[in-house]
Amino acid sequence: MDALAQVRMHSPWRSYLLEAKCEFMRLLREPAFGVPVVAFPALFYLLFGVVLNKGSAGAAQYLLATYGVFGVIGAAMFGFGVTVATDREQGYLRLKRTLPVPVGAFLLAKMAMAALFAILISLVLALLASALAGVSLAASQWALLLLVNVLGVLPFAAIGMYFGTLLSGNAAPALLNVLYLPMAFLSGLWLPLSMLPDFLARIAPAWPAYHLGQLALKVVGHDEVGATWLHLLVLAVVTAAFFALAQRRLSASE
Repeated sequence: MDALAQVRMHSPWRSYLLEAKCEFMRLLREPAFGVPVVAFPALFYLLFGVVLNKGSAGAAQYLLATYGVFGVIGAAMFGFGVTVATDREQGYLRLKRTLPVPVGAFLLAKMAMAALFAILISLVLALLASALAGVSLAASQWALLLLVNVLGVLPFAAIGMYFGTLLSGNAAPALLNVLYLPMAFLSGLWLPLSMLPDFLARIAPAWPAYHLGQLALKVVGHDEVGATWLHLLVLAVVTAAFFALAQRRLSASE
């Protein structure tokens, strides 16, 4: 009986690990997702942070922070939005509800994969920044930047998940790009807000990407004047609101 109880106690954890492994293998077999998600922010950084930078350490640090956030947002939104839309359309989500797996294993597996991509993007950009752009940060700054990127997955995973409950598998990539790319540009992730027209810079705080970008920029000392708690509060509200909306949509579709 003790052995049986031990197996039962550990079986939920095994289910979480197996679910995460399946999600990892699924994305590994779809290089059309994984390669661009990691390569795009790296290529942008190579172009603007290295080739066109002309040796400005401040610009290299700024773009290290913002292109990291840009990559993390893409990994979270598309990793959740496209896969949830496809799974819902094909009936896979209904099948998962009939299986004896712990509640939340599906969600946590996707979260783990989004966090893994955030780590990969952060490490690739850190390597490029230190080796090619001459960026030098304290160990605590590197660690904080990684932490911001990994935790930054949450609000944009929630946004992606919500849109995944609304869109078809074919429509999700195009419509998510319509949101993702303008939001990144208007949040100052591609160029500093000072280079945008004044009216666009003033409305930047309306975008959740702006607040994550400011947290990353704060780590490297290039943020605008603003309270850390306010950025965290906005991101927490966005996370809770969109996860609640997504859950409501999924529950209504049962």
